[in-house]
Amino acid sequence: MRASAGLHLTDGGIETSLIFNDGLDLPAFAAFPLLADEAGREVLRRYYAPYVALASARDLGFIAETPTWRASPRWAGDLGYSLAELEALNRRAIALMAEVRDVYPRTLISGCIGPADDGYQPDAWLTPAEAQDYHSTQIATFADCSVDMVTAITMTSAEEAIGVARAAASYRVPSVISFTVETDGRLPSGEPLGDAVQRVDAACPVEYFMVNCAHPSHFESVLHGSWVQRLRGVRANASTCSHAELDAATVLDAGDPADLAARYAALPLELAVVGGCCGTDIRHVEAIEAAL
Repeated sequence: MRASAGLHLTDGGIETSLIFNDGLDLPAFAAFPLLADEAGREVLRRYYAPYVALASARDLGFIAETPTWRASPRWAGDLGYSLAELEALNRRAIALMAEVRDVYPRTLISGCIGPADDGYQPDAWLTPAEAQDYHSTQIATFADCSVDMVTAITMTSAEEAIGVARAAASYRVPSVISFTVETDGRLPSGEPLGDAVQRVDAACPVEYFMVNCAHPSHFESVLHGSWVQRLRGVRANASTCSHAELDAATVLDAGDPADLAARYAALPLELAVVGGCCGTDIRHVEAIEAAL
């Protein structure tokens, strides 16, 4: 998707919605195992339906982000899936999003990629070469399924993001990088958001950048400089809590949808893609769309 293509909606916090709102158990915070059978796929259809309906009602584009944030080799192995099973599930994810596009033709299918390690407190940091090799497994499958793009969600370092961008480029698939930040507006790696954006662009330019899995109050103060024009999407958390606080939480903090929407509208960004992350659901995305 080109950033000039107008506003697109996407979904909210799929994992937190399924866990806290639907009462599902998602080991390792992974939604992709639901793709394994028809009952699980029906759960996912019901999850995406209100977001697609909202985009259709507002005559906006929709980014159908696959439920594959954890569907990469490390996490699949931890959950007992072989590489062949992982490939099959990633293909089923694309097929499910193709159903969405059949219902609403203004849909773009994005293969969702997550970090190789924890999205809040990684134990290991990949080099660009290591990240390119690691993420090529999932990107190769997405490329073979002719996705419109791949989106790397909750990237914790510029190095891993560069690896993703290079892997996507090697398969001629457009890529989007979405960084997460701590309450000080810096990536978990400690790098300032603006520096990370510029480093990726210098190493392997992508379609555009996003911020996700952080509340707008965590990054609004760092949005200054020419690099800001490359930030075209936001998928914010509902909660103002830090990553450490969210990790320790036992109940969902859904925040205030109206306040979250107002903060989106106040950001000094030309937004092309909006949705939500942890703690958000259709209420938040409806409020964000209305505010914009």
